[in-house]
Amino acid sequence: MKLPKNALVAVADGELLKLYRNTGDEGHPSLTAQPHGDVSTSNKGSGNRHQSSSANPSDSQQDEDSFAAGIATLLNQQVLGGKIDDLVVIAAPRTLGELRKHYHKTLEAKLIGEVSKDLTGHSTADIEKAIASA
Repeated sequence: MKLPKNALVAVADGELLKLYRNTGDEGHPSLTAQPHGDVSTSNKGSGNRHQSSSANPSDSQQDEDSFAAGIATLLNQQVLGGKIDDLVVIAAPRTLGELRKHYHKTLEAKLIGEVSKDLTGHSTADIEKAIASA
């Protein structure tokens, strides 16, 4: 996938969020880390708080879902505030599924691609390669 200049790349899993801005151009992307502030976990995701069983998510899974919902809220606010024109989301498969449940329609319109892969512990070069091959 082509990554436009100034596009934002969000790399996430159930516990970590990293944001990058493409400071290069579309043909030669260069990801630069961006600050993002705290991610709110007050939204308890799509699950309900119950004791863990096979039919109910565990507390740790609910915490991860809440973190994903918080990431979506943060991204929604930035899109609605005009701070994001193009967005790529790279997330662990379960996290990506939870993020999608919370996308605002305006965010969906700015979304130029998603990669269902956990790359939070990887280098920017690995992230750039994953985007290029998507």
